[in-house]
Amino acid sequence: MSVDPRTLGWITRALTHEMGAVQQYLAQSVLARLWGDERLAQHLRQEAVEELGHAERLMEKLILLGVSPSAGNLAPSRLGRTAEALLEADQQIEIDAVRLYQQALVHAQRTRDSDCAALFEGILREELEHVQALNHGLSGYTPTENARHG
Repeated sequence: MSVDPRTLGWITRALTHEMGAVQQYLAQSVLARLWGDERLAQHLRQEAVEELGHAERLMEKLILLGVSPSAGNLAPSRLGRTAEALLEADQQIEIDAVRLYQQALVHAQRTRDSDCAALFEGILREELEHVQALNHGLSGYTPTENARHG
């Protein structure tokens, strides 16, 4: 199956981003658990699983295209001294994802690649939901009673 090399670049960039998000959410989950904030730790683990699902979909597409999946160098995880700082870092990684998928979708539509457009559009929709959830979470997060941050 022939695919535009720039489209492969978008898929690979997206895979790298998703694997970086998995790394960040898992690292933050560990940090929250160490703080004693099990509710936040569980939430962050769930976010990591969701991002892993995005990575899996991108890998599947690459494999179907005959390309061996390979994420690039992952950026360091963004941590913080408070739950609010973690959520702000997560908001930024999700905003970055939205921008990436918007640009990838425009490219796929321009090259009339409906399969990749559908993939990018589906993940974009989920990333927009993450941003909305984080916007709500930033305004309403309260740490659990036994959590000791900072």
